Amino acid sequence: MILTIEDQNRVRTLTLNRPEALNAFNEALYDATAEALLAAADDPEVAVVLITGAGRAFSAGTDLAEMQAMVTDPDFVPGKHGFRGLIAALGRFPKPLICAVNGLGLGIGATVLGYADLAFMSSTARLKCPFTSLGVAPEAGSSYLLPQLIGRQNAAWLLMSSEWISADEARRMGLVFAVCEPDDLLDEARRHAEVLSSRPISSLMAVKAAMVEPTRAATLEAVERENGFFAELLGGQANADALAEFSGRRGGGSA
Repeated sequence: MILTIEDQNRVRTLTLNRPEALNAFNEALYDATAEALLAAADDPEVAVVLITGAGRAFSAGTDLAEMQAMVTDPDFVPGKHGFRGLIAALGRFPKPLICAVNGLGLGIGATVLGYADLAFMSSTARLKCPFTSLGVAPEAGSSYLLPQLIGRQNAAWLLMSSEWISADEARRMGLVFAVCEPDDLLDEARRHAEVLSSRPISSLMAVKAAMVEPTRAATLEAVERENGFFAELLGGQANADALAEFSGRRGGGSA
């Protein structure tokens, strides 16, 4: 099962479960995660959703083998929701969303934090937005959400440099709420999740709506801008060279 789902004390934990691929998102995982968020949004017994990863990674981003197939394979069949469907589900998710970054997070494994109401990060984890190293544009509304969350210069470095940032740097930037020792990460994230889940769901949703609604239109506009740039750059020379290099070096890889 590529996504495991566990309920406890009105907290639904979604665990990305492709550890052999460092939890990289293929179309099936995009679909499963989007479906799980949509189901949790409608479930009156779920107050909070917590997302984490199995194994040593949080998520290594989009599976590069599938990214390459999108460009080169005329028979490639996209998922029901795919990347865009997951981003739409994240943007509309009406309840508290918590991320527990247990290991490396690349691409969507980092930009998803723009949608998190609370994020916890293992002290040994690292984050990277590898867009410029892949010759593509930013994604997931990150060009708007990250400057709002961590300031323009921090966001510019994260989105432009394709460099790793440590847990301490992420905490300094304000990208994560707390840094925990690896063995304490899930317990600490769940402890906070259960504080929230003890509150009335209607009140939690009202707070989130009041916080998110003023930025919802701007986030959607950013997603559309990014999608346009991404479509323009995907398959271009810089992207093709980067995908070929990654495929040769890692046998498919992820980013």
